Amino acid sequence: MTKADIVNEITKKTGIDKVTVLTTVEAFMDAVKDSLSKDENVYLRGFGSFVVKKRAQKTARNISKNTTIIIPEHNIPAFKPAKTFTISVKK
Repeated sequence: MTKADIVNEITKKTGIDKVTVLTTVEAFMDAVKDSLSKDENVYLRGFGSFVVKKRAQKTARNISKNTTIIIPEHNIPAFKPAKTFTISVKK
């Protein structure tokens, strides 16, 4: 499902015009991105949590040059679904 599909689905269910729904969806995604970039987690009860995970520094290999490189510690975004969300998907 794409962002356009989500906008169409919300438009059908609520009767709100597409432009307003698209603006709202994009504002939600921007709010989540901004929060995660500030190391703030986003919790949506009954849906899940968007969290920032820290990846530790590690050593990797560049196979083509046969060298060792160090990947520094960095943050990555992650999603942890709520229990009710997980149960509904399993059905």
